[in-house]
Amino acid sequence: MKTLLHAVLAVAAAPGLIGASYAQTYPTKPVRIVVPFSPGGGTDIVARLVSPKLAERFGQPFIVDNRLGAAGTVATEFVARSAPDGHTLQVGSSSEIGIGATLHTKTSYRVQRDLIAVSPLASTPMALVIHPSLPAKTVKDLVALAKARPGELNYGSAGAGTGNHMCGELFRYLTKVRITHIPYKGAAPAQADIVGGQIHFMFSTVPASLGLVQAGRLRALAVTTEKRYRSLPGVPTMIEAGIANYQVEYWYGFFAPAATPLAIVERIHEETAQQIRNPDMIASLEARGLDPLPKARKEFEAYVNRDIERWGPVVKDSGATGF
Repeated sequence: MKTLLHAVLAVAAAPGLIGASYAQTYPTKPVRIVVPFSPGGGTDIVARLVSPKLAERFGQPFIVDNRLGAAGTVATEFVARSAPDGHTLQVGSSSEIGIGATLHTKTSYRVQRDLIAVSPLASTPMALVIHPSLPAKTVKDLVALAKARPGELNYGSAGAGTGNHMCGELFRYLTKVRITHIPYKGAAPAQADIVGGQIHFMFSTVPASLGLVQAGRLRALAVTTEKRYRSLPGVPTMIEAGIANYQVEYWYGFFAPAATPLAIVERIHEETAQQIRNPDMIASLEARGLDPLPKARKEFEAYVNRDIERWGPVVKDSGATGF
């Protein structure tokens, strides 16, 4: 009986032992870093900053794979259905995770069921940016213009249901203006059309728009965080600009298939956290309008769940339909 008990206990402990052992040899091949949006957007910038550093630490390539489509759901579904071995990760964000958890109810996956939060990476304000030719110097000017021309002003986004879109919907809801949403396949093409004068404005992540603002090709009217942002010190917050209760922080982090062994998840988190705390990485992030987001793994998980809860009512009030 004693021998049988020992055998049963050994079998029960095996998954944990195997996971811990595998974590020591992980990764055994190149790691795919899936980005749900086009090159040049905030998510892509974060992925390409962090991936080479992790490749150095782990001794395997960390390859950025831009998988566009359906407001990030194409990439997220790919990751959710990938082998849970740590070799496929997603740089998730407020868009397809925080907002998408409520918006995208027709997909085969569910964010909180099929993905595990691995490691936080960075956060940034959104910036309300317009084409310089638009006769609006302030947010109040833009609101007045939109009310004088109902339905004529249009704003771009990285796709229906993305953070850019929901920030625009929150703006519409709080100011009671009639504006037209123009979805794109990524933030970069939307910004290109603002610069070209094809659309009027958008809510862009600071990393994606900072260079264009500094070059005078776009005008920033406000940032969405509680306090002014160091990279745009002369730009007021939305609350300062007169839009009460408008506060949004856009975040990025690593996610993996939910069944990924916890030992591997924890190892990726530890190595990523070291890179995020590195002074050189902090400087690289800050130069691009990003703040490092150092949190313990469970803290990050709770942070993501709170964001999902916060965006739920906004998504429902917007009337937006997802995939």
